This record gives sequence, structure tokens and C-alpha cells, in this order.
Amino acid sequence: MSHDATNWAIKQRGLKPTTKIVLWHLCDRFNPDYGCFPSQARLAHDCEISRSTLNDHIGQLETVGLLRRVPRIDPVTKRQLPTRYILGFEPGFTPADVVPCPETGHGFASIDHNAETAAEIGSDTRISVEPCPESGHGIDPKAVSGFCPEPCPENDQSRVRNPDTNLVREPLSKPVKEEEDAAARDFEFDQFFADLILALGLDPAALPGWWQGTPARLHVQRWRSELGLTEAEIVDAAKDSRKDHPDPPDGPKALDRAMQRAAQRKTDDAGRKRRKGKAGPVSTAKPIVDLPVFYAEIINSDRYLPVSAINNTVRDAMLGRGLVTAERLRMRGIR
Repeated sequence: MSHDATNWAIKQRGLKPTTKIVLWHLCDRFNPDYGCFPSQARLAHDCEISRSTLNDHIGQLETVGLLRRVPRIDPVTKRQLPTRYILGFEPGFTPADVVPCPETGHGFASIDHNAETAAEIGSDTRISVEPCPESGHGIDPKAVSGFCPEPCPENDQSRVRNPDTNLVREPLSKPVKEEEDAAARDFEFDQFFADLILALGLDPAALPGWWQGTPARLHVQRWRSELGLTEAEIVDAAKDSRKDHPDPPDGPKALDRAMQRAAQRKTDDAGRKRRKGKAGPVSTAKPIVDLPVFYAEIINSDRYLPVSAINNTVRDAMLGRGLVTAERLRMRGIR
């Protein structure tokens, strides 16, 4: 895996989602020292698409000048070896000059190989193989037929699909869409996983064994499904864990406690917001005061009360309701 190569793939614009996923997986298989030569079966498995669909998207990438295919054969057994893919960011890259067959669309790429590639596939910089079986023009660069006694589309082992024999048409539209959506989700998870690796201070190009493979990814996915954390919250919790533990953790399990604390904080914050939202508004209305009762309590006590505070209406109300006696009023100077 090359982090620079996958970054280059992500930055490419104007591609369909599945085409970009194919480019990303090619870059993920790129080795800075040896190049990129995954098998078609491996690429199709990584991208979760058929080999014929894979070749369609690789052809599109080659057409827009993002890669070049170099077929290889074993000089001893003459058997087909995995195609080498020269990617657009590699030094000395030049797009392939595709010359299609005028009758069937089969064609060949005139490729100017570097010295290393020429040594692998022969001294001639242009590959010489059997012509197209239908018209006699050119070769098919995507098919195994270029190097087998039984040539191209009808060969079951061919990497190329013959559209005339593809009996499935419109009914595949929905499954293909679901397939592309699943691949797009995997691509988004790969980006999130890369952000998590960087937040932990790990080198994506030299990951320790406990961070590689499917088990590590499934463990990270459980933080989302079981703890309810979002991708951003997981990355933030990973960054916070570095404050107490500067060294990168030994695998995802070492981060379980940090993720559980983050989930608990999230639950507590949500509970406080709910409790705050349930509190009723503070009433600003002034309470109604019964003046005869209020003044009667003062008159019957020894508290100070100015005589001028009691008017005739309040006095008569207190006497009429039996709250005070006339004698008590005279004692307090109220007439």
C-alpha cells in the first residue's frame, strides 16, 4: 500500500464512483519499489464487481490517461502473467495510444515501455501477438487471448466481455446500483479508517499487524454500531487518548475504554439537554395580595404600622370580615 498513491487517486475528479473506486484499489496495490500488478481476480474481489465490469472501468481510466496497461508473459512458459498497471503519477508516465480495430472495436496500445518493463516482456517495445480473431486487425490488450492458442472473447478465461453474448440487459440495473452503493460505502469507510490511523500517530504505509486486516476494521465498526459514536466522535476520542498515552495503541482493543468514556459523555450530555428542556418557564406575574388580611396581621401584631397606611375602605373591610376588633384599631391609633 502506498499512501501517496491512494491520495493521488482520491484527488482525481470527474470520474464515476465505481471508476474511482477501481483507481483507488489499483493505487492501494501499488508498491513504490516494484510497481502495480494485481491479478484481475484480486481487483474484482477488492472492488466487488465482475471482471468484465472491472475491465470496462479500467478501459475508461486508460482512455482518460490515468493509467497504462502493460501485458506480461512468462518468457519460459509463455503463460499470461498479471498485467502491470503504470499509474499516472509514476515518473515518465505517458498515456497509451489506443488504435481500435475498424470492424469490431478490438484494438491495441502502442506502449513505450521503460527498460525494466521491456526486459520483462521482451526487447521489442511493441507487443507482437496474434491478430483479432474476427477481422484480423490489431490485438485485444485486455483479453487473455493475446497469449493463448484459443483467442479472445469466446474464451471462457478471457478478461473481456463480448457484448453480443451478454444476454442479461435491463434487469441488472438495480443490482449494479446496489453493488456500486456498497462499494462507495466501503470507500468512505476506508477514508474514515485512514483518518483514524493518522489521528493515532500511525504510519499508514507501515501499519502494525494488529491494525491490519478485516478484524481491526470490524472492531472499529462496532464503536459505531454498539456505542452509537459517529466517525467524527471516534476520531476526536482517538486524538484525546494521545494526551494520556503518547505512544500509539496496540490495536483497536486498546482504545475500547476511551471509546466507552466518549459514549458515556455523549449520553450524559444528551440527558442534561433533555432535563433542561423540560424545565417550565419562570412565572413573572406578581401574586395577588389580600390587603385587609395583610394589614390585619400587622395590626394584631406588635410590628410598626403608620396610621396613614390604613384608609377607610381597608378599615371597614377588616371590621366587616372580623379580622380585627374596633378596640385593637383604637389601640393602634386607627379611627
